[in-house]
Amino acid sequence: MRFRAKIVDGACLNHFTRISNMIAKLAKTCTLRISPDKLNFILCDKLANGGVSMWCELEQENFFNEYQMEGVSAENNEIYLELTSENLSRALKTAQNARALKIKLTNKHFPCLTVSVELLSMSSSSRIVTHDIPIKVIPRKLWKDLQEPVVPDPDVSIYLPVLKTMKSVVEKMKNISNHLVIEANLDGELNLKIETELVCVTTHFKDLGNPPLASESTHQDRNMEHMAEVHIDIRKLLQFLAGQQVNPTKALCNIVNNKMVHFDLLHEDVSLQYFIPALS
Repeated sequence: MRFRAKIVDGACLNHFTRISNMIAKLAKTCTLRISPDKLNFILCDKLANGGVSMWCELEQENFFNEYQMEGVSAENNEIYLELTSENLSRALKTAQNARALKIKLTNKHFPCLTVSVELLSMSSSSRIVTHDIPIKVIPRKLWKDLQEPVVPDPDVSIYLPVLKTMKSVVEKMKNISNHLVIEANLDGELNLKIETELVCVTTHFKDLGNPPLASESTHQDRNMEHMAEVHIDIRKLLQFLAGQQVNPTKALCNIVNNKMVHFDLLHEDVSLQYFIPALS
């Protein structure tokens, strides 16, 4: 197995750093899947056991000036690594205004992802800061558990409001309850609700719009105002919202009634899917 990649474009470097920061907020440890044309950051806690799942995908050619990899074998040309997300994010923080960033798979008494940052200095010479991030190489037999999650057909698909607004609402609700109901319909309405013995609080978002597919033939016989809902752990929703530092290009919420909520975000050329299961 071999992997080495290099970024020299400042905008690409900053974008990659932002993605790494987002992943660190969403998952303590994650799987990095390296393939010839894509990088994926994966979190696959079993939804059935109440864990969240994440699938983040970026096209390598949009970020890297150089990119070489050799997978486990010719027919399985992929590499799966487990790493602590914050270690990568911390290493990339030193890359602000760097001249270049190199990432390489190495073995220094233990397998590492070595991140080398070439910094500009006052003189013409450059300084290089190196971080060795410990990793675990995931064996081929476990890859089947780390594939892109299958998204069931949602009962309602709706565009999300501005995520910063949504986050500030959910932060206030967290002080009252640990559970929250997200409900939405095909008429562009989304509600966030909490109910306790003492109080019931609902925040309404209107005119959000539904993606075209959700409003067409399959739902023609449906009542547009009928709400699909899912009851979730408020901390899991807040963790997802806290990870979104930049408002995405596209943000969708798909609700499978009483089963799960699936967030589908597009940050320029990076897609993020995040799944939160319903509370049993």
